[in-house]
Parts: sequence; structure tokens; C-alpha cells
Amino acid sequence: MTILKATHLTKKFGKFTALDGVNMEVNEGEVYGFIGPNGAGKSTTIRILLGMLKATQGEAKIFGKDVWSDAVDIHKRIAYVPGDVNLWPTLSGGEVIDLFMKMNGSTNYRKREELIERFNFDPTKKSRTYSKGNRQKVALIAAFASDADLFILDEPTSGLDPLMEHIFQECVLEAKRAGKSVLLSSHILSEVEKLCDRVGIIRQGKMIETGTLDELRHLTRTNLTIETKEPIPSLKERKGIHNIEKNDSALTFQVDTEEMDAVIRYISEFGILKLESAPPKLEDLFMRHYQGAEHSKSRVEGSL
Repeated sequence: MTILKATHLTKKFGKFTALDGVNMEVNEGEVYGFIGPNGAGKSTTIRILLGMLKATQGEAKIFGKDVWSDAVDIHKRIAYVPGDVNLWPTLSGGEVIDLFMKMNGSTNYRKREELIERFNFDPTKKSRTYSKGNRQKVALIAAFASDADLFILDEPTSGLDPLMEHIFQECVLEAKRAGKSVLLSSHILSEVEKLCDRVGIIRQGKMIETGTLDELRHLTRTNLTIETKEPIPSLKERKGIHNIEKNDSALTFQVDTEEMDAVIRYISEFGILKLESAPPKLEDLFMRHYQGAEHSKSRVEGSL
């Protein structure tokens, strides 16, 4: 069942196009990773989904309702955590959590206490005394204590230490097991890889790749380290091989996944003594897209 669907979302600010035909779909019980660098259009997309901005073109629906005209109804069933949480300075952290919970119609105070303990949070201090990490904890505790059906998390672990990031990841997976849906915007690729069922990559306002991690990994390169009985001639000329480095008697290089079979067959002719393989990571895919874009840009600029 589709919980969130954006179709051809476009947002222009004057002559500047912030979003250019963005398509996105988040299903029930799914964690969807929305990744891209700062300025790529992640936050603009999320503001449209929250009904804070109106799209110039296209449409977006959550629970089958229009995100702009039905925003009030939609917000009763979602929990939102921004990347930079601003709080009322004279209220305590606990009072702010209670206020957020009342706004969401949540009364699960047992879950509230459990999360306060898990996040090692002191709810008695005034909000003006909190660090950035503790302000994030306020929003995360309020969100996960709610009975939301969709969590929209925009760089939610900003300011958290590694232990608290781990607690956050546990909370996301618990929400998923409960059948909830999560839209996670992040630039922390290891976090996305651990949590997400599907991933969408946005660059300069356009979605450039969408799919499950397994579907996207065919576009990544696997790292190989090999030793052979005999030297391998013309390795750098073989299709699909990149970034060859020699380290003592071993060779390290990257192989396009679709060429892996042909490469292994070729190097086996020279007597394999050692073969180590590191599986492709989401970061490899991400960097390939952005490095490729920068390379193309520099080539164009250099020809002007």
C-alpha cells in the first residue's frame, strides 16, 4: 500500500528551479532513504510534503490526501523531525515533549519515559540550556512516543553522538516492525544503508536513481585485491577495471559489477594465489554520481 506519492514535483523560486520533476513513492512499513548533498533539494521536497510550501507544478499525496489542501488532516498522522530543532527557551525539555505529544494527540506516557531513559535525556532543564544534540533528542522522543503512521525525518541525527545514533536506528527499525513508514533524509550514507529498504538519490533538484539497495548495487564497483603466480598483462585495458594500485606483490582495483565474471575469468588464467573482495557500498554509488557530475561540469567549464 502506498503511503506517500509525489509525481513530477517542481518548485521554482523566481528563475531558479529548486525541484525539477521529482517522483517519489513510500510504501507502508517501508524505510525510504532520501539522499543528496546540501542544496540538492531534499529540504524543499520535505517542506512541500509537509504543506509548508506549495509546489509550482506536480502533486504530492500522503494517505491519499493532497499535501497542500489537506495538510491539517495529514499532520494528525505524521511525526516530523527537522535537522535543526528550535524550542521554547523558557520551557523544560519535558514540557516541550508533552506539548508536542498533545499536538499529535498522543497519550503514551510510558513510551515517553522509556525513550527519555534510552536517549539518556534530562527533561528537567530549560530548553535554552540544551546543546544541539539534546534539542534533537526532544524532537526524536516526541516523535517516537507518538502513534504516527509516517515519520518524516530530515537529517534527524544531526548533533547526536555515535551511541545516540545507534539508539535512533533501533527506534526506526522498531517503527518499521510495527508497520509504520519512514522517510529518512540523510547525508550519512552508512545510516541509510543500515536502515533503508529503498533509496532515492537527488542531485540539483532531480531524482537520478531510485530503487532497492540490491537494485542500485549493480551500478557500483566492487573492490578487489589479488595476487597471481604470473604478472597480468594489459589489466588496465580490460573493460570495467578502474583505479589499479600495486602494493608489494598484490594488486588492488575496482571492477564494475556487470563485468565481474569476465574479469575473474581473465585473471584466473594467471594463477590466483590470493583474492579478496569487498562488497559494493551505497557510498560508492553516491560518489560515482557526484564525481561524474563534477567531472562533466569541469570539462564543460574548461571548454568555455
